[in-house]
Parts: sequence; structure tokens; C-alpha cells
Amino acid sequence: MHEPDQHVSPIRNWKQLVVVVVLAFVVPIAVIVILSQYVTDIPVRPGDDDSAVLNRISPVGNVELALPSGPKGQLSGELVYNQVCKTCHEGGLAGAPKVGDKAVWAKVSAQGLAPTVDHAIKGIRAMPPKGGNPDFENVEVERAVIFMANKSGGNWKEPPAPVVASAAPAAAAAAPAGGKPDGKKVYDTACAVCHAAGVAGAPKFGDKAAWAPRLKPGIDALHTNALKGKAAMPAKGGNASLADADVKAAVDYMVSAAK
Repeated sequence: MHEPDQHVSPIRNWKQLVVVVVLAFVVPIAVIVILSQYVTDIPVRPGDDDSAVLNRISPVGNVELALPSGPKGQLSGELVYNQVCKTCHEGGLAGAPKVGDKAVWAKVSAQGLAPTVDHAIKGIRAMPPKGGNPDFENVEVERAVIFMANKSGGNWKEPPAPVVASAAPAAAAAAPAGGKPDGKKVYDTACAVCHAAGVAGAPKFGDKAAWAPRLKPGIDALHTNALKGKAAMPAKGGNASLADADVKAAVDYMVSAAK
């Protein structure tokens, strides 16, 4: 009697093989889908599209991070003076009334507070609007004018300003979030007051002929001059709160425009 072969495969033709292969893929996937729906307890109803499902599982609220920024109009007259006005008004550069010169400031004060502040805000002769920093609020510029006038024998009343711990945040603002100093921003706030128009012998921004002899000693020499001051230019453009890296970035920005 012939015994049946125990090693004969149950798959006897190619059609059965295809069915087995398909089931091997479909069954695990179906099991995973069923388990995921069970765990999340969010059944997918017939006819639901992707947007409907996403709406049901979306969070109740969203958290948005705002960029840090201080309130406007907070700087005192002294801080504004130290940041932009000191560059010219401390030494009387380009005809700027020197702080402490009572005779000169008596003439300035004689025209009245409103016209004097208006000149400071809009700019007059060699002085750019708001001392070259358009970010200042008008009231901050007014405080700076009054501060200088009162240091020179005046008695104008400065608009009240909250106490600001230091000028460091203003200097830090020159650097973007990544930490790399923004040379253009430093130039706009500290250097443009003289370099935009070539005041007091400062090489004018973008004037290749004026910058050519200054480029010969090398960038390190230019950095040193900007940090320590040279001739009519005060150290760090008159803003001692600037970091060395900020000053160097401003020099690099001006040099790049002069090449």
C-alpha cells in the first residue's frame, strides 16, 4: 500500500501562492489599524476626510513665543545722550553745541524747547534725525535735549522716565538672536552720525577714495582705532556700552562698502 508523502506543501499552484502572500501583508496591517483605533479611542467614521480627523484631534490651544522687546519711550535723557549725542556734543564736533558751554547753549535755549526738540527729531545741518537712531521715540529725544541743556546751565524740566538699570540692553540689541553682531545696525545707531556725511574728517560711508588710505594698514588697525578712538573720533563712536565685537562688526560693514 502506497503511503502519502508527509512533506507535500499545502500550496499546490501559483494562485494559492499569491493568496498566501497577499494575506501575509494584509492581515498584519489590518491588525495594526484596529489596535491603533482602540488605543486612541478615535474611531474613523465612514466618509471622514483627513481634515475632519485632524480637527477632532487638534489641541485645545496653541502656545506662541513672542520676541522679547522692551517698552517704547523708556530711556532717560542721559542714556540717549550716552548712546548717540555724546559722539558730537561732548567735543562740539561739526558745530554741535558742546555740552557744558553755557554761552552756546544759552542761544539754543533762547529759541525755546519745542523748536529745539523739533530740530533734534528732524535733524538740522550736520546732525541727522534723532542723532542717527530712528528707533528712539520722540519723548526720548526730548529728554536728551533737556539733559544737555540742563548740563549747560539750563533749567528745563525733563519728562519723567523710569529708572533703567544700564545701557547694556541697548548694546546687546545690536546682535541678532544668533549672537553674531549686526554691523549695519551698529553703524546706523553709532557711526552714521559722522560717517554718513563725513563729519569732522570721518571717511564718508561708501567713499572708496576716502577709505583707500585707511585700508592700507589692515583691518586690525581699523578695529583698534575704532575701539580706542583716533583724532576727532571718540572710542567706540562715543558709545562705551557697545561690545568690542559690535564695534568691529560696524567697521567691517563700512569697509565692505568701501572696497
